[in-house]
Amino acid sequence: MGFQLLRRLAAYLTGESAGSGTVFGPIWKDAEEYMVVRRSDWEALKRENEELRRENEELRQENAELRRQLAQALGKIEVLTARVAELEERLRMSSGNSSKPPSSDPPWAKPKPKRAKGKRKRGAQQGHEGKARSLLPPEEVDSFVDCAPPVGCDCGGQVEATGEVVETRQVVELPKVKPLVTEYHIIEGVCSKCGKHHRGSTPAGVPTGVLGPRAMALVAVLAGKYRMSKRYVVELLRDLFGLGLSLGTVSNTEARVSEAVAEPVDEAEEHARAQAVGHMDETGFRMGKLKSWLWVLATKLVTVFAIRFSRSTAVAKEMLGEKYQGILVSDRWSAYNWVDTSRRQLCWAHLLRDFTKISERRGASKTIGDALLGHARKMFSLWHQVRDGPLTRADFQAKMVPIRQAIENLIGEGVDCGHAKTSRTCKKLLAVKVALWTFVDTKGVEPTNNFGERTIRAGVMWRKVSFGTQSERGNRFVERMLSVAATCRQQGRNVLDFVAEAVEAKLNRMPAPSLLPAQPAAHQPTSSSQDMSAAA
Repeated sequence: MGFQLLRRLAAYLTGESAGSGTVFGPIWKDAEEYMVVRRSDWEALKRENEELRRENEELRQENAELRRQLAQALGKIEVLTARVAELEERLRMSSGNSSKPPSSDPPWAKPKPKRAKGKRKRGAQQGHEGKARSLLPPEEVDSFVDCAPPVGCDCGGQVEATGEVVETRQVVELPKVKPLVTEYHIIEGVCSKCGKHHRGSTPAGVPTGVLGPRAMALVAVLAGKYRMSKRYVVELLRDLFGLGLSLGTVSNTEARVSEAVAEPVDEAEEHARAQAVGHMDETGFRMGKLKSWLWVLATKLVTVFAIRFSRSTAVAKEMLGEKYQGILVSDRWSAYNWVDTSRRQLCWAHLLRDFTKISERRGASKTIGDALLGHARKMFSLWHQVRDGPLTRADFQAKMVPIRQAIENLIGEGVDCGHAKTSRTCKKLLAVKVALWTFVDTKGVEPTNNFGERTIRAGVMWRKVSFGTQSERGNRFVERMLSVAATCRQQGRNVLDFVAEAVEAKLNRMPAPSLLPAQPAAHQPTSSSQDMSAAA
């Protein structure tokens, strides 16, 4: 084999033709093929191979860098896509899918569907039973005036009165009120034996300030219930009664009235804790520059407010009592999570907004959200029927079985839908699903917390007008007067009379009047027919 290779190599180098003994074709040795190549060609091939190796390595590195940049770009795209989706969702936020008030809705928010315009004209319809103000009984009338007919007729004849009353009209007028001013003369005396000076004292029940019990009550009611500023209270009392008061007098009067109604409000709070059903809500408040929260616990006939510097579980326990055994209707705020889910009813108005938000997303979220809204509307239709009477509770509970199962199944699908926010919301709902249906199983429980939210609205309006309070003393006045005003309204009592009675009892060191109803309510009131009209 080696000899043949040398002969071929010599013939190749000298250019001689191969002899008969030369074997053409590849030479194999040890299963490998050998070829004869010029050195210059070999070197050129070698250099080319090195260049190709370097180019290949550069391309590998460039490819790796491009892959890294692509992965980085895809990661940024994913982050930015999520951010765009989040911003779009925030842009779509309105009173229909969040807790924002309707007044904050942007111009592009979807308006509530308008009711179909009816064919009837405005005002009372033909055949409608008229409504008129009832006449006061004679014992409540201060004076009577007989209006005789004219003496002569248009024809020239004389008119004779028959004495028959053919029409009775009553006109109510407000007299000019002049305050009753009592002047107390404190007389001094001197002991004839030792010469010691003695002074007389005012009778029991006479206040130390310039205002009497009813005047003090009026100041507190104007400021506490009717949300008038101290300056407006001063102006109103001057315009209506000719009273000249200072702003400091109004402030001090608020403090005195607050102390007078403290005991009745504390008693009302204990009563509210013991009721079968309670509605709770909270909203932001301010004391000067400090952030605080206004809380409410509303029952059928008694409502209490509290202002605290926290929105925590501790405040909820303070208002309800740590051993609360009633059914709590509220939103899903974490401060209420200590109450067992079997004794809670979560607000379906909030749930509808969550379902709406889910339906406004893309993909599986939209499908699930639309289906949830559809079942929720059926649920409220049935609720209105059982609440208003046409549907019995037994039939209502039977018809709710498939709806309840469908909603729970859809929430379960939402957990695995692939959208992080939808999944998170559905997981939270599944954890408290028992609290979604208490109103179905327990008579007297509403599906929404509209009652609590309507009640706390008075505090929200007070905050908007006054911009909050300036001291702890102001906090106590606001929470107590809001409690008194709401409770008296629920019971149909005159709030001015009650506050005046409480002030008079305080001045005379007598027991304070009670805010408790004469007969405790058996169950919670039903809400107005408008409680979920937006969901229909």
